[in-house]
Amino acid sequence: MDASAKKNPAPVAIGHDDRLLSQENAPGWYALYVQVNHEKKVADQLLKKNIECFLPLMPTWSKRRDRRVRLQVPLFPGYVFVHTVLDNEVHVEILKIPGSVYVVRNSQGPALISDYQVESLRTVLTHADTLTLHPYLTAGDWVEVVRGPFAGCVGILQRLNPKKGTLVISIDVIRQAASVQLAIEDVVRIDGPPDRRRDLRSGP
Repeated sequence: MDASAKKNPAPVAIGHDDRLLSQENAPGWYALYVQVNHEKKVADQLLKKNIECFLPLMPTWSKRRDRRVRLQVPLFPGYVFVHTVLDNEVHVEILKIPGSVYVVRNSQGPALISDYQVESLRTVLTHADTLTLHPYLTAGDWVEVVRGPFAGCVGILQRLNPKKGTLVISIDVIRQAASVQLAIEDVVRIDGPPDRRRDLRSGP
């Protein structure tokens, strides 16, 4: 890396990357992270460049005191989905758009999103009035019960039961482990056990 690249990180973000060519030139879906409140502007610019994109929107009511106005807001603030052959030329063009920050990556390079996930999202958005955001939970997450008779209990998510739409968590009680089935909407993911979070807030 030359001296100018070290001073300005932008070329690193949009420069040549051999891993962009690993998809056999097949178009795929990618998540473009953008500045919040720039989602619609970025999507418009992508379309002007003839780059297919998908910006999931959901209806909501404005918070104005004088009157309520129905608005369409991004379902996932800060993200626009792009469907393209992501070679280096396209990658550079995408990141030149004002408001674009980066294409979400994994260890292999830009992270492909499965077609079925995007199509499923398109389908549920046809019933957007009943759509709500839900925390992304996986086994091993620390969770807290926020509703019901077990509200306030904290434990580790052990496994999901997709058939019933419930989950099993472990609750630490008097240094013992217990498990209980709960409706998934009754729990939220947390950063860790309460004592660890207090330690992080208080500092050394």
